[in-house]
Formats: sequence, structure tokens, C-alpha cells
Amino acid sequence: MSENRNYGDSCSCSVIHEDIVNKAREIMPQEETLYDLAELFKVFGDTTRIKIICALFESEMCVCDIAALLCMNQSAISHQLRVLKQARLVKYRKDGKIVYYSLDDDHIKQIFDLGLIHIKE
Repeated sequence: MSENRNYGDSCSCSVIHEDIVNKAREIMPQEETLYDLAELFKVFGDTTRIKIICALFESEMCVCDIAALLCMNQSAISHQLRVLKQARLVKYRKDGKIVYYSLDDDHIKQIFDLGLIHIKE
């Protein structure tokens, strides 16, 4: 038996609502900005990086501390920190031979919190 489903993903009219299309076009960011935004969200697409960000909410941490917390080797943590640093999500400071990582700014926590709120709805 064939099941008839209407997913509402197509429009049966052929009229373009130019006023709506033009308004959307006006507020659409530039292509390069949209690309950069997509790249930022890709960085959030890895569980290990999310765990690192979450850990850094509490305090700045060195690679050894993060590795111990996540039960991973330092090399793997360093790789993920490099990705986070390139995306300007974390920053670092040196204290002698120790390098401490922290969140780059308060926006990171806001992005994280909004995502968390969204998935808990």
C-alpha cells in the first residue's frame, strides 16, 4: 500500500512575491561573510572541540589539564586547540614553559548557550 505524505516542501503556486524576495535580498549578508559563518559553525561540529570549549567556561587550562579531563592524549588536544585558535574561539598565554588556553571572548559562551537552549527545546 502506498502512503501519501505531504511534507509541505514544495509550493503549488507560480507567483513570485517580489516584495518578500527583495526584502530578504537586502538583509542577506555578503557571500564571503556567509562562507565565514558556515566555517565557524563547522568548528562547533566536533564533540571534542565542544568539550574543550565547555571546559574553558570554568577556567583557563593548559593542554595537560584538558587532556586529563577528556582522557585523551596531549597531541589530540593540541590539534583541536589549533583548530579552535584558527577560528578565533580560543586564545592562549604563556607562563614560562606552560601555555594556558581560554575562550577568546564572551561571544563564544553566548553561541554555545544559544545552541544548547535550542536543542533542549
